[in-house]
Amino acid sequence: MKSKKFNFYNSNLNLNNKTVLITGGTGSFGQSFVKKVLKTYNPKRLIIFSRDEHKQNIMANKFKEFSDCLRFFIGDVRDRDRLILAANDVDYIVHSAALKHVPTAEYNPFECIRTNVIGAENIIYAAINCNVEKTIALSTDKAANPVNIYGASKLASDKIFIAGNHLAANSKSRFSVVRYGNVIGSRGSLYWILKDIIEKKIKKVPVTDKRMTRFWITLEQGVEFVLSSLNEMRGGEIYIPKIPSMKIVDFINSLCPNEKKIEIGIRPGEKLHETMITKDDSRYTYECKDRYIIEPNIHAWDPVRKKNKKIDGIKVKEDFEYSSDNNKDWLKETELKSLLVSLEKEY
Repeated sequence: MKSKKFNFYNSNLNLNNKTVLITGGTGSFGQSFVKKVLKTYNPKRLIIFSRDEHKQNIMANKFKEFSDCLRFFIGDVRDRDRLILAANDVDYIVHSAALKHVPTAEYNPFECIRTNVIGAENIIYAAINCNVEKTIALSTDKAANPVNIYGASKLASDKIFIAGNHLAANSKSRFSVVRYGNVIGSRGSLYWILKDIIEKKIKKVPVTDKRMTRFWITLEQGVEFVLSSLNEMRGGEIYIPKIPSMKIVDFINSLCPNEKKIEIGIRPGEKLHETMITKDDSRYTYECKDRYIIEPNIHAWDPVRKKNKKIDGIKVKEDFEYSSDNNKDWLKETELKSLLVSLEKEY
């Protein structure tokens, strides 16, 4: 998907001589983010914050030519003191650390809350304490009208990040959120599950529900969207990219066309379709060329918004809803296969 339609790169952002901290930096998004930043900019420091020393060691070797600017912090977002140490003299924070697996979160709700909710609160405190200029958090389509603990925890995280602008008051620290759908090729995603099925020559492929749809985005697009949103943000926005939908069964058929499909039913905590903008959110939502922006409904910290200055975008209708089943853009099988070829080269 290299078409201009789904290209979110913004050349206006300048990270040269800036210090950037990324939480969950050894995950799929974190590694793609680090690769993009090192390829495009000359940061003063790029800090990878995560709790897995083995993955940090692998990553340090992978990017050893950039050792002058890379820093690796062992730490957990549950630990506020460690975050404050890591955020010292940082310009921007990208918060991607989370417990994301829906069934796992359903069976381990306390752990999900500690990482996704308490962790978000700790990020806010660390950013304000260290006078970090901009902090942007990665969210999920599951945070809109959540039906599972993962979605509910990310909705709480989103609310915490928006409210962080009030807590920052007159300081320069500002907080925003990006929200998008399923990431093609991320660790533990459907692609890798199907790849394992193909390698093991399993003849029956499980399908939850043949009606199920999802939004789809690549890791590269996700990184570019975060960077462009980081450039634009004033604080309090939730940025949602315009990305295509596809039926789960069509995704499976593209990789496993000859295998028999066995419908097993929706798993605990799953939806038939995902939503990124609810009808209630539509009252504060603007449509731009490549994205939607949910503006904060309370914005006392921002004098520009107080004067009712409009953002560059068109207000959507009040009953507007952006969900994976009513999307105008659909991912074709040929586009998906082209994407997967690039993914194979990447790995």
